[in-house]
Amino acid sequence: MGTSLKPENTDLPAPRLPDPDHADCRGVASVLSRVGDKWSVFVIMMLSDGPKRFNELKRMINGISQRMLTLTLRGLERDGLVTRTIFPTIPPRVDYELTDLGRGLQQPVKALGEWAIDHLMQIEAARTKFDQRNDS
Repeated sequence: MGTSLKPENTDLPAPRLPDPDHADCRGVASVLSRVGDKWSVFVIMMLSDGPKRFNELKRMINGISQRMLTLTLRGLERDGLVTRTIFPTIPPRVDYELTDLGRGLQQPVKALGEWAIDHLMQIEAARTKFDQRNDS
């Protein structure tokens, strides 16, 4: 008796269509990746009390490279969260400032930063405990 080559179980489920209620997930994900990026959070926090120059921001944000600050500011400007104003002086002066849209992020970003500061010791303790448990 050989193997039968008759097709059986041909009732396959129809391919699932994307849920129209979740169609904007990609857009939301791209916005969250911008505003949730650590450097973007720092820039928004530093600009919350008014316009700053590039080098002023670089001094205020410990550990950020010139290239990363440039990319972060460019991304925030592209998303409409920051404006870049060039003043025709010698040398040219460039100021960065939050837009109205960017100022709307101040409160959530501040709350996130305060939460991180308030819970830093607990998180560090949890990390140490986790690392000790997984290193052995």
